[in-house]
Amino acid sequence: MYQYEYEKISVHATGVSITEYKTKNYKNKIEQRAKEGWRYVGYIPILQRGNGYIEEIDLVFEKEG
Repeated sequence: MYQYEYEKISVHATGVSITEYKTKNYKNKIEQRAKEGWRYVGYIPILQRGNGYIEEIDLVFEKEG
């Protein structure tokens, strides 16, 4: 049986007239979890604007246990 853990990541808007959405520190979080024996399996959007832009995601990790 697998165990699952989730880690929330915020997506930040940048720019003036053309908006870009960027995530920060997701690579560090994935690498740290890998060192702890977790495997990154995907993400789930948990907060999304009406215009379709995702503001928060949960990174999903699994480990056999």
